[in-house]
Amino acid sequence: MHQDIDFQFAAFFPDEKIRPFAYLLSQQLREGHICLPIDSNTDIKTPFGSANFHLLNQVSDKFLSSSDAYTPFVFYDGNLYLQRYFKYESTIVALLKKKIENSTIKKNEYRKSIEQFIELVKSQTADYALDGLEEDEKIDWQLIAVLRTLQNDFSIITGGPGTGKTTTLSKLLLILFTINPGARVALAAPTGKASMRMMESLKEKSANFPAEILRMIHELQSFTLHRMLGYQANSIYFKHNSDNPLPYDWIIVDEASMIDLPMFAKLLEACKPSARLLFLGDKDQLASVEAGSLLGDLCIAAGNLNRFSKQDNDWLNTFISSLERRIPANYSIENALPFSESISALRFSHRFSEQGDIGQLSLAIIQGQDEKALALLNSYKAEQISMIDQNSNSEMIGFVSSYILYMEEQNIEEALSKINKIRVLVTVREGECGLYAINKKIEKILHSVRPDLIQPNSTFYHNRPVMITKNNYDLGLFNGDIGIVRRDADTQKLKVYFEAVEKGMSPRVFSTASISDCETVFAMTIHKSQGSEFEKVMVVLPNQSDNPVLTRELLYTGVTRAKKSAVIMGSEEVFRAGINRQVVRFSGLHQRLTN
Repeated sequence: MHQDIDFQFAAFFPDEKIRPFAYLLSQQLREGHICLPIDSNTDIKTPFGSANFHLLNQVSDKFLSSSDAYTPFVFYDGNLYLQRYFKYESTIVALLKKKIENSTIKKNEYRKSIEQFIELVKSQTADYALDGLEEDEKIDWQLIAVLRTLQNDFSIITGGPGTGKTTTLSKLLLILFTINPGARVALAAPTGKASMRMMESLKEKSANFPAEILRMIHELQSFTLHRMLGYQANSIYFKHNSDNPLPYDWIIVDEASMIDLPMFAKLLEACKPSARLLFLGDKDQLASVEAGSLLGDLCIAAGNLNRFSKQDNDWLNTFISSLERRIPANYSIENALPFSESISALRFSHRFSEQGDIGQLSLAIIQGQDEKALALLNSYKAEQISMIDQNSNSEMIGFVSSYILYMEEQNIEEALSKINKIRVLVTVREGECGLYAINKKIEKILHSVRPDLIQPNSTFYHNRPVMITKNNYDLGLFNGDIGIVRRDADTQKLKVYFEAVEKGMSPRVFSTASISDCETVFAMTIHKSQGSEFEKVMVVLPNQSDNPVLTRELLYTGVTRAKKSAVIMGSEEVFRAGINRQVVRFSGLHQRLTN
């Protein structure tokens, strides 16, 4: 089917010389790439003949240009693009350049406003114990990230699970609202679930702030990116754009690794020239489902992260009282890339240390150390992590039996909390180890253990856990929201319950007839789990080691969803293959930003 799509796309163009390239580019876009790299050595066979550099030079200028002229294809800096994606990339480069230039012009002005509140800034210095930590972990990266963000018009704060991205954001807002109480700030995320979780976590982290600052934080609005930009049905365009910009002074976006290239370009275009942007996310997590790997490309463009000019180093250290938490002199470099000042990396995980089981395993995975990862999983000393065979039914039964806790819980609010403490994560949808098969398997296990609590004999059944798969703005339900089906004690009718919009409010309840786009969620894909965390996680690997979906980024994302324990179910061969396969997405973004 895919070949048919690519073939039909290429066959549409009357110039036979462009067809091999159109065919390959169509394939690239489906796989998440932005462009097709082509050099003098390129010679790739297609149904339309060989695609090579010599042939590309013969394509009519009606179909190919070297700029953003109105042609279907653009060849620029060794990369072949569809015009639309070249324009998205060009828009991002141009607008980020303006943001960085403006930051340079206003740097002293921004710094003076921060220096007026030096004691407040110093009060936000980290207070975690330093015993046994490496030099890199002792440095107060959270406060440094706050200070760098406050002196830039465009910023990224990246860090692994538990490094305190939301804590850093709360400190930023405390200082920002003190400097400028009238600042208009919007919070956003790619999904409704991530947006709600961001707001809840932010309120929790800021609970001890002064009453007036706390009021401002509670009054913040948190959107999905689609809702903030003004989603228009059946259109690729949004209400807010360069002609109708968003009204906010600051736009803060969480889970930035999930943002694709078109969305990022449209968001930048919709910001007024004076708006300041902050993106938070884990650069090592999975890239967006759609085209591009924005967060990764932007971090690559910065070169070595957390390196500073001597002047910046000295200025930042004036706000850090503890000498042990300051930036050492060896972190100073000359001729730092301009983009590097925009990006801060948090290094110390408060959820699990690099010396802990989950921390060590996730680090080994993302660094491609397959032997080390397997040794950790098979170590008799490991308490938080383990690996089991694909056919370990007793282990599977023991793990999923924890779902009985939410089924036995009569209080729906408590039940919704308990179901989100455990999750089975899968890498694929189809096949014996895919989403649908694993959900069916879990249903059968639970029914055999407790037939009084679960009888999966219809689309909706008592105690069925469901996940929304498509945004429903009318109901206020978003892709990724998780609920529980329960039989009403009075009417005996089945209803679907979801967590309250805010703490202290009652869970939301809907008729089953109103819930159309959903699926059972005893198991969910790792892609869908981004932005979530669970106490216990089981990651189910596919049977085949050559599955291209299985990558180290996917494994890292799955393992780091766990707070207390992670189980890998599958063969060592498949696990090793996944660690040794990286996500590679072609784009020209980091080269263009670096240049």
